[in-house]
Amino acid sequence: MTVKDEPGFRDSVDLMFSRAVRLMDLSPGLEQKIRVCNSTYTVRFGVRLRGKIETFTGYRSVHSEHMEPVKGGIRFALSVSQDEVEALAALMTYKCALVETPFGGSKGGLCINPRDWDEHELEQITRRFAYELIKRDLIHPAQNVPAPDMGTGEREMAWIADQYARMNTTDINAKACVTGKPPHAGGIQGRVEATGRGVQFALREFFRHPDDVSRARLAGGLEGKRIIVQGFGNVGYHAAKFLSEEDGALITAIIEHDGALVDPRGLNVEEVKQWVLRQGGVKGFPGATFVAEGSRVLEYECDILIPAAMEGVLHKGNAAAVKAPLIIEAANGPTTFGADEILRQKGCVIIPDLYANAGGVTVSYFEWVKNLSHIRFGRMQRRAEEARSRLLVEELERLSADKGLGWTMARDFKDKFLTGSDELALVRSGLDDTMRTAYQSMREIWRGRDEVEDLRTSAYIVAIDRVAKTYRSKGL
Repeated sequence: MTVKDEPGFRDSVDLMFSRAVRLMDLSPGLEQKIRVCNSTYTVRFGVRLRGKIETFTGYRSVHSEHMEPVKGGIRFALSVSQDEVEALAALMTYKCALVETPFGGSKGGLCINPRDWDEHELEQITRRFAYELIKRDLIHPAQNVPAPDMGTGEREMAWIADQYARMNTTDINAKACVTGKPPHAGGIQGRVEATGRGVQFALREFFRHPDDVSRARLAGGLEGKRIIVQGFGNVGYHAAKFLSEEDGALITAIIEHDGALVDPRGLNVEEVKQWVLRQGGVKGFPGATFVAEGSRVLEYECDILIPAAMEGVLHKGNAAAVKAPLIIEAANGPTTFGADEILRQKGCVIIPDLYANAGGVTVSYFEWVKNLSHIRFGRMQRRAEEARSRLLVEELERLSADKGLGWTMARDFKDKFLTGSDELALVRSGLDDTMRTAYQSMREIWRGRDEVEDLRTSAYIVAIDRVAKTYRSKGL
């Protein structure tokens, strides 16, 4: 929806940046250096498909090289533009700084509808786009490391990694040129679920602080909380699945491209997912109310709203009608600057995209480290952990028998205690720690400075300050 005087995505990011730096002590020169996008490469290439040459346009933007490599996904969508890619690259800079992954910010995009092409054709297009970026070092393990985004996934990342390896046959670290690969191609367990899992961990950390929860006019924990999820792709699906199955939340509505499903008793997330995979949308799903105009469901009563699809879904035209007291941004830029102002004045607490959807880049960091170290996480220590745990259990059981205490350990406890940490367990542990630590750094500013009224501003302050310190250490 286009709303009069509504700032665009890139302008919204810039305005949010400006709101934060007004509260910081930065020199004008350093502020401008952090603000601007360093470079954007535009490529137009041809691929022979269906008997003729098709021309495609793609972008790779580098916002900040205060740390290298730079990191950021590649999206395939018809909406891709230079402004969008540069805004997303800026968000990546701040996001990486906030969660302390040692990357600068980058982003890429290809103007294409993946559904228009079959798998073989899409592979040809992806490999040619990758070729154009690789030969300019815009895909490189030490300089620029892409990942999946909207319209791309493990398959596309595997094609890109293979294309890089073909062009750099002596690079021992070739697999580290891209993250989000399937596990059998050098990926890491837990990457597909990472952004959705990060949303869950972010909410868990928020609900560990009763004072913060009360700011959102809520109480208690996640159990029983009514949640509306907008966007049921990879991120929205995993967030909904984990929050409902593991935390007892009720997913009362799911909004998709063809409408929305509503059930105040809570939807079965897995059943909805299987229906969407078969039917291509939510329409016709049995046992729930279907709402054709899905965007209206953003305004329904709930405790938590999770926008998990595109940017700009919350705007000046609907922000005043949104009833959710807590919004967690699982997508990039789902709230425009104008909507953010309206929602904040209403007292709505927003857990910002800068933090909430950082699970993907965090686990991508783990994958990059795994590729550079050439060893699976847990391989060295898992059995040693199990051996030490077994020694302790056996000694406790021996002491019980010798002293005639007669107690035994519950089977499920014993099995869990004796199981060492595999790669997935270590990835989830590292992600949980990252989300907790990042929230606490935001919270320290939010609760400690009267002039900082919201989590988004505090997130920007933390991130910009870390980028500024890195630039200062380089002599700028």
